[in-house]
Amino acid sequence: MKRLQHFFEKYAFGVCTRLGDKLGLATSSIRLFFIYASFLTFGSPIIIYLGMAFIMNLRKHLRRRNNSVWYY
Repeated sequence: MKRLQHFFEKYAFGVCTRLGDKLGLATSSIRLFFIYASFLTFGSPIIIYLGMAFIMNLRKHLRRRNNSVWYY
């Protein structure tokens, strides 16, 4: 089970981990919230999760681009 959890934490988007760090909540409780909310609302939190992952990836890309030596 630990290997599976490590795989998802390493290769997933990191949305729940980032939210947990920002809000001071346990990552596992945020993941459980997304899972339960997805079952109750027929998957609409998945769209929110993917949107947040897209924004995080875009911000990381822009930060990396702005810190480049060749930017100016």
